[in-house]
Amino acid sequence: MRIADVDVMDLKKKYGTPLYIYDIDHLKKNMDGYLNYFKSNDFDTEVLYASKAFSVKEVLRIAKEKGMSLDCVSLGELYTAKKVEFDFSKIYFHGNNKTREELEFAIGNNVGIIVVDNFMELEAIEDIANNKKKNVNIIIRINSGVSAHTHKFIVTSHIDSKFGVLYKSEEYNKMLELIANSNFIKFKGFHSHIGSQIFDLEAFRAALVKLIGYAKDFSEPLILNIGGGFGVRYTSEDSPIPFDVVSQTLINTAHEELAKENLKIQKLCIEPGRSIVAECGYTLYEIGYIKKTPNKMYYFIDGGMTDNIRPALYQAKYDADIIGKENEPKVNKVTVAGKCCESGDLIIEDIMLPEAKSGDLLITYTTGAYGYSMSSNYNKALTPAVVFVEGGKDKLAVKRQTLDELLEREI
Repeated sequence: MRIADVDVMDLKKKYGTPLYIYDIDHLKKNMDGYLNYFKSNDFDTEVLYASKAFSVKEVLRIAKEKGMSLDCVSLGELYTAKKVEFDFSKIYFHGNNKTREELEFAIGNNVGIIVVDNFMELEAIEDIANNKKKNVNIIIRINSGVSAHTHKFIVTSHIDSKFGVLYKSEEYNKMLELIANSNFIKFKGFHSHIGSQIFDLEAFRAALVKLIGYAKDFSEPLILNIGGGFGVRYTSEDSPIPFDVVSQTLINTAHEELAKENLKIQKLCIEPGRSIVAECGYTLYEIGYIKKTPNKMYYFIDGGMTDNIRPALYQAKYDADIIGKENEPKVNKVTVAGKCCESGDLIIEDIMLPEAKSGDLLITYTTGAYGYSMSSNYNKALTPAVVFVEGGKDKLAVKRQTLDELLEREI
């Protein structure tokens, strides 16, 4: 198997396993897909890379080179952006419980937009803005109540979600009152995010129609941010929607609804993350032991839930192959299990794979989002290396953690 014309076996020899591999030709193509199609002649548009999907310096450098904006959700993500000299005026800072330290850092570094989740956060921003005598641009995260068919833990817009405020609720009205009386807070618009791994464009259309309806209350054209969550292909059960269809559907919906309401907006934004990096990523493992139980066959790998928590957390499904045996008969129904001391450390259940032996390499697909970014040191596992491949060449993006680094913060 080759990825971006690089032999996977050579990557194993050079970097070891487990190993995160990213096809950068594919990643850049995905970024261009949104940047080229999400455009309008009637209002400004902005494509933000949702960095929580995969935030390392080298990816942010690529996003910066492409002219993308950035969605950050923590001090760590903001700091990573700062270290690669990302333009902070192009950063939207999200989160439902931003700390004082995070807000001080964002405002002190002139972040472009703060996406405000609740009234208490707005009070904190007002206090910091007054102390610093600095203007702060904000948009309000609105809980639109639009739900999509996805896992319950990644639906973010039901009425009791931890995210956002309900339109015209008591909290919403208090926020508008504070904004009206503030000398430094500048209200710019609304944000909505209905969930993740969504294949139903009607859900996005419904949320956008609601945002445009809320914008009618204001005389100045607003920024409307419809979020992300566009689905990707993990297995053959998934049917992702192409970039051009996603982009043009949202743009056309905005055109139609704005014309109907005789309304103008300043800007429409989207925040793709998973749909940019997921399918560019692979995880390479070495198979250790093979075990048969009365009802199962296990292929044990040298990684697991510490490098990919999604199967345990969301019951996420993946596809896989054994390197060098991609075209051999898939004769065994197996469960690919990790090495953690947890019964739930199962990467793939009941997948058909060829006969394997200890030392074979197994590769899982579409692990570019929420693999490395959700990795942990549980069981004192070491964080794998991340390697980028492009045009027949490989490049180390993140070094494999060492045992000394594992313990370096312990007293």
